[in-house]
Amino acid sequence: MTPRIEVVGIDCLMLRLFDEIDEAHMPWLLAATRRLREAFGPALVDLVPSYTTLLVHYDLTQLNDDQARERVSQALNELRPDSGGQARELEIPVWYDTRVGPELEALGQRSGLGVAGVIERHSARPYQVFALGFAPGFAFMGLVDECLASPRLQTPRKQVPAGSLGIADRQTAIYPLVSPGGWNLIGRSPTRLFDRELDGYSIWQPGDRVRFQPIDHAEFIRLGGDDTPFEVMP
Repeated sequence: MTPRIEVVGIDCLMLRLFDEIDEAHMPWLLAATRRLREAFGPALVDLVPSYTTLLVHYDLTQLNDDQARERVSQALNELRPDSGGQARELEIPVWYDTRVGPELEALGQRSGLGVAGVIERHSARPYQVFALGFAPGFAFMGLVDECLASPRLQTPRKQVPAGSLGIADRQTAIYPLVSPGGWNLIGRSPTRLFDRELDGYSIWQPGDRVRFQPIDHAEFIRLGGDDTPFEVMP
């Protein structure tokens, strides 16, 4: 692994560690994140991991560009992948239903699996949290089975209900808040994903592994879910 360093601001460096998305890269990204936090210490303003990169935002009053690059070099010297011992396993309940997942039936037809098959296939494997972004608590996860991969909608919706579970290409995610979005929606979760009292305001962090647990309508309501049909959302 030979990371490339790109300048993206007067106080920001982008470390490009890989060129393609792969679950096998996450242990390296987690190890680099930990080492960079240690190397920069109080001079670190923010560190944002993504699928293949790490954005390092540092304090210009404490470090100049050369000093920041030197700390990056120190942090990545003889880097070894993280063992994964700190990763959490999370189970998120989901009500998969066409009333709240308008693309569920079409995805079942396109894949040849039918609605029940899509639910079974999507919930059968754990997903890696690669990155957080777009909105507080929005986790980009993957990789979904190739037969479920779906391009984003040509015209994004102006309003997607909170808790909506969607697929875009081979990624899957839940919208934590009401927001615009163009992902293919297949269900809804009652779980609260954004919480100001949590570290990072999110129930999950990069490196976590997530499994979706199908639940029925009664359980969804018992857990506090909003079953307002998608087509009549305000």
